[in-house]
Amino acid sequence: MNILFLIGRIIFGGYFLMNAWNHFKNVESLTGYAQFKGVPSPRTAVLVSGFLLLLGGLGVVFGIAPEASLALLIIFLVPVSFKMHAFWKETDPTKSMMERVQFMKNMALIGACLMLYAIPAPWLYNVLQ
Repeated sequence: MNILFLIGRIIFGGYFLMNAWNHFKNVESLTGYAQFKGVPSPRTAVLVSGFLLLLGGLGVVFGIAPEASLALLIIFLVPVSFKMHAFWKETDPTKSMMERVQFMKNMALIGACLMLYAIPAPWLYNVLQ
C-alpha cells in the first residue's frame, strides 16, 4: 500500500507543480486575468500563489513537512475558489458552468488535502519500508 500512496502523492503533488510552472511561465496573462477578476495587486498575487503551489506541491511529492505543504495548498485553494471561480456571479450560462466546474474541482482538491491530514500516511520516512 505504501507504493500506492507514493504514486498518488506524485500525481497529486505533480498537479500542483504543473500549475506552479504555469503561474511563472504565464505570469503576464495570469496577471491580466487576475486583474479582470478584481484581485488586488494582481501580479504579486499571481507570483505568491505560484510559490504556494510550488512549495505545497514539492512538499507533497517528496513527503517533506506534509502538514505545512497541505496547508499551503489549502491557503491557495480557498481564496482562489471564491475569488476567481465565483460561478454565482456569472450571468452567462456557459461562463457560469465553466466557473462552477473549476470551483467544484477546487473543493474536491481541498477535500483531498483535508483527508491527507486525517489519515496516518506513509510520508518520506517510511515509504520504502
